[in-house]
Amino acid sequence: MAHSLIQRRQEAARARVEAYELSLRHVSQRTRPPPDFETAIKEARRGFEADVVRDGEAWKPRLKTRDAARLRLGAARHLFARYPVAEHLEQIWIDSAGLGIHEIVLRKRWYIVAAGGGSLYGAGASEWLSRKEVHAFLNPLGKVGFEAAIWQAIARTYANDPIVAMQIARTGITQTPRAEHGFWREVVRFFCAHPATVEEMDDLRDYLQACHRRDPEFSLKGRSLASLGRLMREWHRDLEAIARIEAARRRAEAARNRARGMTAAPVDDSWPGAAIADWSWSPSSRVRGKRGEYVVVQLRTAADLVAETRSMRHCVATYATKCIAGHASIWSLRRRAAGAPDRLLTIELDRRSRAVQVRGFANRVPHPEECKILERWAQARGIELL
Repeated sequence: MAHSLIQRRQEAARARVEAYELSLRHVSQRTRPPPDFETAIKEARRGFEADVVRDGEAWKPRLKTRDAARLRLGAARHLFARYPVAEHLEQIWIDSAGLGIHEIVLRKRWYIVAAGGGSLYGAGASEWLSRKEVHAFLNPLGKVGFEAAIWQAIARTYANDPIVAMQIARTGITQTPRAEHGFWREVVRFFCAHPATVEEMDDLRDYLQACHRRDPEFSLKGRSLASLGRLMREWHRDLEAIARIEAARRRAEAARNRARGMTAAPVDDSWPGAAIADWSWSPSSRVRGKRGEYVVVQLRTAADLVAETRSMRHCVATYATKCIAGHASIWSLRRRAAGAPDRLLTIELDRRSRAVQVRGFANRVPHPEECKILERWAQARGIELL
């Protein structure tokens, strides 16, 4: 039986109501929870209960944010702060990603001491900063991070121009480990005396970092910006030469692997070289004029060949292809005494263990005393001296 007009209208009205209620269920948001002040207080107080200056239960903030990091900072301010501090000290309560547990504790401790009106210098900052630098750290120029504030403070003690200090705080020097602060303080002092752009300082930083790792006693004393730039360019050329030699070694290794039916890539960065052991000899105290220990070591990496070329001022790095192919091996005679070893001679052996070339600095011929040491080495290792 057909519905009447009134029934059809009532059914249409019910359908519209149901559709409307369904759409409301899809678009309505769940009730947001209130800010978790209790958790924020617990997280801020954890590990520093003895430093609290206000009761956590008395914290009645008017914060509308539900962000846990912002709430934690607000809780830290309530618990520990008698005085406002710079933003870089407060950042540890907001974000500690990438920091070790000891660094997190140190930064929180520094915040608590500074915000409480205590002596940051006496609380451990004296290990890296002077009293004047601590004051500059607490009052940085502009918006900087924690580490950048430290290096800006150091630079401000050496630079008359605050712009120079701000530029240094933007370089990669701020990423250096605390254990190396002594060396990088010297670098900062150098850049304050020889101003450069941020890009130039970052380029030189990479070179200086390599120098310091290679020789912990490396110093900038007596150097100029121009001389450092020249050495840096030579270093870049060395890296390019090493890269070319390494590429040749990988190609040769890949060819050998294919010949053996292997597909695995080589792991070691050296080539096999000659099957001859390194050698050392220490003269007795009765031998006058000969002190320390003499060693002959085989050079089997690109870095070793390039370093030998740079130190001895000859072209032995160009023999890399012969060494990789196994047609020759390169050896270095050195004297070890106090300090870094002295390079005396570079020797090329052919496949029959014959010394076909022996050269000193700038391709000089061996001295008579060096020839006697070579004879000892040759006799001990079955080398034929031509």
